[in-house]
Amino acid sequence: MALFAVLATQSPAAGEAKEFRERLPEGFAYTKALVDKGVIRHSWIRVGASGGLNIYDVDSHEELLAALYDNPVSPHLKFEIIPLAAPASFDPAAQLLKWARPGGHGTPEPA
Repeated sequence: MALFAVLATQSPAAGEAKEFRERLPEGFAYTKALVDKGVIRHSWIRVGASGGLNIYDVDSHEELLAALYDNPVSPHLKFEIIPLAAPASFDPAAQLLKWARPGGHGTPEPA
C-alpha cells in the first residue's frame, strides 16, 4: 500500500476549454468509480482552485500513473503528487534516539 495526495488543477491548453467542459462529466464518473473501488480513499473539491484533492491508495507508482492518466480529462489537468505515510508508520522517539547517536542524523560512527 502506498498513499499519495494528488492535487489536480484544471489546465486546458489554449483552445481546449470547450473539450474539457464537455468531457468533465466523464472525469467525475471516472473519479467516482475509483472511489467506489477504494483506489481513491478521499476526494474533495478545492474551493476557489478549479480542481480537486484526492488521496490515492495504490500498490505502486505505476498503478497511480495509470489511475491518473486513464482519466478522460487528464490531458486537461495538471497534477501535483505528494507521497504520504500513515502516522503509525513513523516513530519520532526512535528517530530521536537514532539522531542522538554519535555521528548524528543516523550516520554510522567512525571506526
